[in-house]
Amino acid sequence: MTNDTLHRLAETIAERASASAEDSYTRSLLDGGPEKCARKFGEEASEIVIAAVSQDDAALKAEAADVLFHLLVLLKSRGVALGDVMAELESRTGRSGHAEKAARSKGR
Repeated sequence: MTNDTLHRLAETIAERASASAEDSYTRSLLDGGPEKCARKFGEEASEIVIAAVSQDDAALKAEAADVLFHLLVLLKSRGVALGDVMAELESRTGRSGHAEKAARSKGR
């Protein structure tokens, strides 16, 4: 999956946000607000953990796709653009994980 694919998926989610809940699973999630979207994301996160430790690669890939989709729906429910998340990731590029985490801790 490329960055392009994630952006196209985010665009599709934005388009489906204007559909009816009867026609769109995405819309039905968004109608529940951030709380419903977060619960669904949490469910998918649990499923990827299970797949990672006890299932085959195909199951892990499928769960990873579900996690990415539901993360994008959650972001949409909060009005956070994928581009903003990607910019945050880009700002962390080139720093060690320990240094990045320490910098975030000081900012709290």
